Order: sequence, then structure tokens, then C-alpha cells
Amino acid sequence: MRLPLLGAVLALLVVPLPVAHATPSIEWSTCGPERPDFECATFTVPLDHDRPGGATTTVALTRKPATDKARRIGSLLFNPGGPGASGIEATWYFGNKMSAGTQGRFDVVGFDPRGIGRSDPLRCFANDQERAQFLAAGPIFPYEAAQERPFFDRYRSLATKCDKPIARHMSTADVARDMDLLRRALGDRKITYFGHSYGSFLGTTYANMFPDNIRALAIDSVLNPEQWSSGRQIESDRVAARKVLDEFFRLCDEAACAFGPQSEQRWEALLASARAKPITLNGEVWTYDRVIEAGLFAGYASERWTDVASLLDQLSDASAGTLAAAEPVYDNFFDANLGNMCADIEFPRTFGAYRAISRYAAAGSEFGPYWWWSSSACADWPVNEDRYTGPWRARTSAPVLVVGTYYDTGTDFAGAQAVAAQLPNSRLLAYAGWGHIAYRRNQCAIDYIHEYLLNGALPPAGTVCPANPNPFSDLASQLAERDFRRSTGPVANR
Repeated sequence: MRLPLLGAVLALLVVPLPVAHATPSIEWSTCGPERPDFECATFTVPLDHDRPGGATTTVALTRKPATDKARRIGSLLFNPGGPGASGIEATWYFGNKMSAGTQGRFDVVGFDPRGIGRSDPLRCFANDQERAQFLAAGPIFPYEAAQERPFFDRYRSLATKCDKPIARHMSTADVARDMDLLRRALGDRKITYFGHSYGSFLGTTYANMFPDNIRALAIDSVLNPEQWSSGRQIESDRVAARKVLDEFFRLCDEAACAFGPQSEQRWEALLASARAKPITLNGEVWTYDRVIEAGLFAGYASERWTDVASLLDQLSDASAGTLAAAEPVYDNFFDANLGNMCADIEFPRTFGAYRAISRYAAAGSEFGPYWWWSSSACADWPVNEDRYTGPWRARTSAPVLVVGTYYDTGTDFAGAQAVAAQLPNSRLLAYAGWGHIAYRRNQCAIDYIHEYLLNGALPPAGTVCPANPNPFSDLASQLAERDFRRSTGPVANR
């Protein structure tokens, strides 16, 4: 369904490909004694790809060199999502796993996209304290009518605070163009790419802008690009998290977890209590928006469901108290997330439109407003003139592997189904379980992804990887804890 307010925001545009650029060189060196398996470098690209002879920006890189150099295939580029997550940090987490899974035949290459992490980072605040004060000045999202206008005005002011040169060139299309330059600089005739979450949107954008340059492209936990680029992602967000939470309740009651029995009824009572008065637990104050955030986390990490159930159980039993805000640690993720999202998507401009769509979001589930209101930072933010908004139906030079999880808060399974339908040369692989990013938690999906990246072999049509055991079972908890500690990196928004 397309909302009138959102549907009028964008028309699909065909963005012409940039003029040819000279290929920059890359000089690799050690990342330091703490990262002995990895090399690091920087890569210079045009700030504006329409002006290749003008100002430049730098992209920070890391790589895990191929261990089987005699049979080396090329480079495997990786993006973990966000938008705003560091590809370098994620590659330091996942690089050894990806290298081993592809028999050491690739240089596994991670990069911080422009404006993110170590790549000319966009910073909207002078220091950690200023950022923490901004976030602590209001709720995580407005959940009372009186909170909406102050929240909107505060977040809208970020367009001025974040108005830096890099902010005007942070669209996903800019990153895709950087990635194609990187492919050439690495000496690869065609690209091999693996992207999670928002990294799926980068992969889909690249596939449609450079369809003839694909050797293998796998995307996991997939955003529907038609929905995302047109500002209609709230259509998915308003219901996806509740689908996962319903599974949380079902499996909690089935396994007699700490939050059961009747976990759904306890959740509704907990929300009502937190709305009426903040809850104090062990000296920490939980307002309604923080309880919603705790429930949302369950949709990302099924391996933490026993911990979430224990927390919700304690909150349900706790008495009300006084507010004490925690101060977050500053990093570039918050700024970069907005820098990329606002560059890509033309959101509504008025408070009235935001308020109306918030009602639509809330009608989907209690999680809808959480997702929606942060985009009000984009109300006064100019979209990037070089962004790519379609078409999304290119026939790629090699098949694309599209991986989706049935119950995923950040990227609904419908997104994977949509991309598999949009790209005529693609194959859908489903994981019938819970959590964000199948590559983090399901060996069946992991094996298919590695085999595809290595040999281009697709799973049989209609393949569904069975769900892992009930996350509340003892066996599942032990296995998930082991796998989580071995392989996980930071959890991104998308």
C-alpha cells in the first residue's frame, strides 16, 4: 500500500552513470600488531563523481589477504549495514570467517563508506558530551502527543548542525560509484560482493547501476529498494518487529521462559505501566520508549532472547521510580546514519505530515513510531542530486543471491521477496528462523552463501533453511552463545 503523503514525495528517476575516472592506486600496509591478519590502506575518490577533477575525499580500507594465493580468485568486498556501520570494524570481526568459508581464495576487503568511521567522517557534534546532551534532551521517540512537536523541531535542527561538504555527497549511489572505482583499483574485472542489511541496499544499487560488472553478489536481510528509496520503509517497519515479537511470545510460552506464561499479556501490561509511570530497576529508570527499544532488540538477536525475557520479567515486577538518563558513548554512527539516509530519501517537510504518518505507523504496531520519528532529522536536509532511485529491475551479468529471514525486525522477509522479484537474474534463499542477518546465526544459510561466493553456485529454487532450535531451549542457548561470541560484530540499525 502506498500512502498518499509518502507516494507524492518521489518520482522514480534514472540517474546517468558518471564519466570515466582515472583508477586510483592503493598502497597496503600493516594495520598494527593488534590486527596481524589484516592490512590497511586509504583510497582517494572524487567528492562529487560528476566533477572527477575537483575536490576529493578518502575511503579507508582493510583486507584479509587470500591465504591460498595460488588459487586466488580476486577480492570479496563486504559491507555490514547501518547505514553508518564501519565496514572496517565488521571485517575485523567477520573477515576470518569469510576467508575460511571461501577456502582462502579471496582478499576479503572491508571499507568505511564515505562519511563513515575512518572515511572523512561526518560529525554533527563537537564532542561526546554535546551529542549525549542532544540525545538525552528528549525521548528516544515521542510516545505522547505533547512530545511530538519538540522532538520534530529538535531533530529537524540537525540539518543545520550536520551541514558539512561530505554530507552533500553521502548517497548510496556515491558509495556504489566509489565501490566500482575500488573494484578497478583492486584489479578485478567484475565485482564479488557480500552485504548485510542496509548493505543489501548498497548491493542492489550497485547491481542496477553497474549490472554488467557482477561476478557474484550476495545480499542478506534485504531492504526493498523501491520502498526504501521512496521513503515508504515505514510500511514494513510498522509491522515487522511485532511479527518477530509474536514469535518471541509463542516460543517463550512454549519453553516456559522467564517472561511466561502468558508473555504477551505481561508485555501489554508492562507497556501500560511504563506509560503511566517510569519503572526503576536496580537504580536504572525505564521509560516507555526504553521498554519499546528492549522489545525491538529481541527482533535482532534471537540468541539473546533468554536475556531479554529475564529483563522483561524483572521490569514487570519492578516498582515505579525516578528518571536517570544514561550517557551514550560518542561515535560517528548516529551522524553517518542520518547523513546517508537523508541524502538518499526525500522525506516529508512539515510537522503535520510527520504527525499523520506517525498515526499510520502506530496503527501497525507499538514499534512503528520508534522507526518513523528519527527520520524527522531529514525534514530540512537536502537530498543528494546524485542519488539513485531506480529503476531496480536490471538483468545482471551473473545471478544475484538474495537471502531473507522469516522473522526479522530490521528487514522484513517481504524485502527479500521483493528484490528477488525485481531482479530477473536472482535466486531467493530463505531462513525459516528468527533474527537479523542469517549469516550471523544459521549454518545452512552460511554454507550456501560461501558456496555461491566461491563458485557462483546457487541453492536449488525454493530452498528454505530450517529454523534453529527454539531460542529459549537450553541447547539453542548454548549453541547461540558459542556462535555469537565467535562471529558477531556490532549490531547495526539495518
